[in-house]
Amino acid sequence: MSLLPILRFPDPRLKKVAAPVTKIDDGIRRLAADMAETMYEAPGIGLAATQVDVHRRVVVIDVSEEKNQLRVFVNPEIVACDGSALGEEGCLSVPGIYDKVERAERVSVRYLDLDGRAQVLEAEGLLAVCIQHEIDHLNGKVFVDHLSQLKQGRIKSKLAKQARVTA
Repeated sequence: MSLLPILRFPDPRLKKVAAPVTKIDDGIRRLAADMAETMYEAPGIGLAATQVDVHRRVVVIDVSEEKNQLRVFVNPEIVACDGSALGEEGCLSVPGIYDKVERAERVSVRYLDLDGRAQVLEAEGLLAVCIQHEIDHLNGKVFVDHLSQLKQGRIKSKLAKQARVTA
């Protein structure tokens, strides 16, 4: 396993829509393992393949306190959602930035596991938010796209300033 570089907003590669996975093979399993290692190291609770410049529909998530409940979603698709909740989100591609985003409170997601079996998961709370956030990445969206143009501009300026300071 190896750590993968995480793209940073506003990198245009974050806008690419990920292609469906047509075959789950050792390459996809290795990608998922590398993504999980990268997510845990960052540290984060979710990571989409788009964020590591691999434009395939793969997501890893672990919202457990112990970091021992890794979930891998291949070709995830939200098939139902219910309710509405406003919560603060952050993102490994937008480090140090947090803002409120409105999401569905509960979701039903259909996906393939790493053995190629079709699964359906009913999720609520933080897991539901994380699933929606990561699927947004697969669709070329970052959480700041849900914010006003003014806030997006401020975030871009703040990240540009951070990049200059650390360079």
